[in-house]
Order: sequence, then structure tokens, then C-alpha cells
Amino acid sequence: MPRNRRARDRDEKRGEIVAAARELFIAEGYADVSVARIARRADVTSTTVYWYFTDKDELLVAVLDELLESALAEIGSLDDSSIEHLFLLAATRLTELGSLVDAVHTRRLSSPAVDEWHDNFHGLAETVTRAALPSTMDADRVDALCRMMTFVIEGIVTHRPPDAAVREMASTLAAMVGDS
Repeated sequence: MPRNRRARDRDEKRGEIVAAARELFIAEGYADVSVARIARRADVTSTTVYWYFTDKDELLVAVLDELLESALAEIGSLDDSSIEHLFLLAATRLTELGSLVDAVHTRRLSSPAVDEWHDNFHGLAETVTRAALPSTMDADRVDALCRMMTFVIEGIVTHRPPDAAVREMASTLAAMVGDS
């Protein structure tokens, strides 16, 4: 029976719902997980989930925000922040979350919340990439490289080439920008 009768801290309960959703979304995919299953996993009622999130898309965005915060902390703690290393890290982490990346690209077409998150993510990805590129590069070239890197990584997540091919792409990118 769900634990709604016992008072729990609002942030703690919200966190438990997000953790349950993250676990299920990653393991089974966004489309195959119902709010009712998330509620059962979090040991709350479906109504409780809707007290915290207006819909399943808003819950997806909360999961994505949490994962993004973790990734940014990992990037911030890197000893090696070369463009090659960042490319490999992004490709690896996003491939591990491939089902969520697929969900974002599917849901953004019909969900303003997911579409806004996606656009903000692209902007953040370009900002992180820009910071790793040599400051002497021409601004137009930097913009193009940032967009290219984002789309290449999305292609890697979608098509999942062999690790050796991903490493070769990262090495080639580093050589192109003079960061090898």
C-alpha cells in the first residue's frame, strides 16, 4: 500500500518519484512506462505524482534535469577537458541514456516542455563545446563546429557505431581544431 498516509518531506517525496521515473525510463523506455507504474515504484499513488508534476512529460524533464546536473558536475571535475575527451564523454553518457534521447526527440514534437528542454540542452551543449575550443578560432568556425559536434553525437546515439569508430571521430575532431 502506498505510504501517502505518513507525512514525508515534499522534496524527499518529489525526489523519490523522480528516482523511480529515472530508473524505469532508462530500463524500459519512456513510452512503455505509465505514471501508475512510476507511482508504485515510488510507493505513492498516481494522484500524488500529479500533485508534483502536471504530466508525464514534466516528470521526464525533471529526470533529464537531474541527469544533466550530474553530467555537468562530472565535466566540472575533469582533469582532461580537451575537445576529444569531452566528445567521447558526451557520446558515451548519451549512448548509455539512448532510450531517453529517443524519447526527447519523439516527445519534443508534441510537448512544449520537452521541446523547451531540448532547445536549452542544445544551447548548453554548444556553450560547453565552445569553452573547450581554442580561443583563437574564428567565431563562425566555432559556431559551425559546435553545431557539428552536437549533431554528430546525436548520430552516434541514434546509430551506435563501434567504439573504435567513435574514438576515431573524436581524434579527427581534435586534430581539426588543433587540440590533439
